[in-house]
Amino acid sequence: MPTEHEDRQELRELVDNWALWRDAGDWDRFATVWHPTEGWMTATWFQGPATEFTAVSRAAFERGVDILHFLGGHTADIAGDRAICQTKMTINQRGTVDGVAVDVVCTGRFYDFCGRHDGAWKVVRRQPIYERDRLDPVDPGVRPVLDQQLLARFPVGYRHLAYLQTRAGFAVRTGLPGLTGEAVERLYDEGAKWLAGSAFPGDPH
Repeated sequence: MPTEHEDRQELRELVDNWALWRDAGDWDRFATVWHPTEGWMTATWFQGPATEFTAVSRAAFERGVDILHFLGGHTADIAGDRAICQTKMTINQRGTVDGVAVDVVCTGRFYDFCGRHDGAWKVVRRQPIYERDRLDPVDPGVRPVLDQQLLARFPVGYRHLAYLQTRAGFAVRTGLPGLTGEAVERLYDEGAKWLAGSAFPGDPH
């Protein structure tokens, strides 16, 4: 059996590979980070099986959708063949709002339900926690004028990211976990139950 140190190293590598392979468009290797039958991804603009997420991410990448990720601190709670990983991250998306090129940076955490499959750690469910975001024009001399009613539809943790994605034609989900509140408390409870042996990694719906 692997040592706890080896498990922690493998889990960190799993999370790193997700970001590196997804942003590089290395789709064959990206598919290997997920549990092959149970993988599930929730994002602002997508909720569904990991296989579908890989396919739609690839299609978006190929038509020029510009989303990048950067990872920071990481921790893992391990219970046998299960783990909950939390990793500080930023989501960086470039796009246009009413003809103005902008960058949105959203800071938060990846909250990953992981399981050992055929001896290797895999992501069973990924749920981002959105803590804070901002929108900046690429050219600081040109400022977009935002629709305040549309902006106010979304939680403060990913308000500007949702605004940009909605303007780009994506259907963005509201009510996703933020730094505090009922949604993130429910997620923490689901994580604790996963480590304790629950049949499912919470309810991503």
